[in-house]
Amino acid sequence: MTFLPSSDRKHRRSPRAPLLPQKHAAAEPAEGGFDGASFSGAVFNLSTTIVGAGIMALPATLKQLGLIPGLAMIVLGAVLTNTSIDMILKFSRASKSPTYSAAAADAFGGAGRALLQSCIVVNNLGMLVVYMIIIGDVLSGTWSNWVHHTGVMEEWLGQHWWTSRAFLLLSTTLFVFAPLISFKRVDSLRYTSALSVGLAVVFVAITAGIAIIKLANGSITMPRLMPKLVDQTSFWKLFTTFPILVTAYICHHNENELKDPMQMKSIVRSSLTLCSAVYIATSFFGFLLFGDQTLDDVLANFDGDLGIPYSMILNDIVRISYGIHLMLVFPIVFFSLRLNLDGLLFPYAKIPIAFNNRRFYSVTAALMGFIFLGANFVPSIWDAFQFTGATAATSVGFIFPSAIALRDTHGVATKKDKVLSWIMILLAVSSSIVALSSDVYGFFNSDEGVGS
Repeated sequence: MTFLPSSDRKHRRSPRAPLLPQKHAAAEPAEGGFDGASFSGAVFNLSTTIVGAGIMALPATLKQLGLIPGLAMIVLGAVLTNTSIDMILKFSRASKSPTYSAAAADAFGGAGRALLQSCIVVNNLGMLVVYMIIIGDVLSGTWSNWVHHTGVMEEWLGQHWWTSRAFLLLSTTLFVFAPLISFKRVDSLRYTSALSVGLAVVFVAITAGIAIIKLANGSITMPRLMPKLVDQTSFWKLFTTFPILVTAYICHHNENELKDPMQMKSIVRSSLTLCSAVYIATSFFGFLLFGDQTLDDVLANFDGDLGIPYSMILNDIVRISYGIHLMLVFPIVFFSLRLNLDGLLFPYAKIPIAFNNRRFYSVTAALMGFIFLGANFVPSIWDAFQFTGATAATSVGFIFPSAIALRDTHGVATKKDKVLSWIMILLAVSSSIVALSSDVYGFFNSDEGVGS
């Protein structure tokens, strides 16, 4: 056994301590999120975290699963997410742990905390890369099956170097993201959170309105109710939707905001109810509107004639409103990412990151550089979702909460808790393995098809 010098032991960050302090000297308290915020502000912050980029891939999951199984899976995802967060709150209260990672440390020690934080970092990095990919799609367009779907800047200004994807993403990073991620209090973003939720509702309302008008005039028909299975590949491809659904509901990385377990139950249920309604409406009307032509990023479908008056104006409103929504969600997720990465890299830090400007801005710059590069080189949001959803998101959302319940270091788990925990672990592990295997099989199968 290796013993740390007394000075190191004195300054090592306790595995039970929250990553963000409530107070530090005479400085203004740096809040992890809901502490000190109103109930409605807390609901908006959490809803903003949930309704992120995952919503754009949900219509494509209905294309894979069919209408009835797809909508059922969206509801099941909300139920399982609520169950896993209830477990986090219950065992955090029993262990007097102020955060999710502290509850993991209580159950599995410092290694458990470090592993959870690693998963949160990977998940949040993947999510933010997806956010930036979608913003790039909105501004500069994207390619799908050798067809170019134009972005709003290309439509307005034409194809030039200043409407290229790299330049527009760099400009967004410098002039939009940089100011927003410089806030050291997530509650400072409560107004942008409310606005971002409103923009998501605008997107859903316009999509629903267009679909209803086209359904009424008979220009579209009801989509497939069940999946289309033609061979073994199409069957296994159904499981690739699991990581998308997991990522759509992941909000456990807001663990620094789980301050009052009783209040948080109401906040979580209100947020999940709101988000489920938005998800169901978006998935249904998006799939109804585009059918089997639905793209992985449904925003890319809004680049042509929709068959109704003012199509191009509506296209621009839909894409711009959701692009701005993602820009406003970005700093909320980034806040947790920076916090957890700092906990991994600087466990011996004497001063929290919120009060150390050099560490704060160096970690921020490194993360933004990585996200920017990822958004320029990852080919599509489906690829990013597949990796993060089947690995880190599944671990953060289902495996860790279930493992903490099964560990039950304080003897508070009921038989129901343990049964639900085993069910969630088995579902998460088996679905993730099948999803990843299906992706690998599809990759090599497509290569063989090209080669032949």
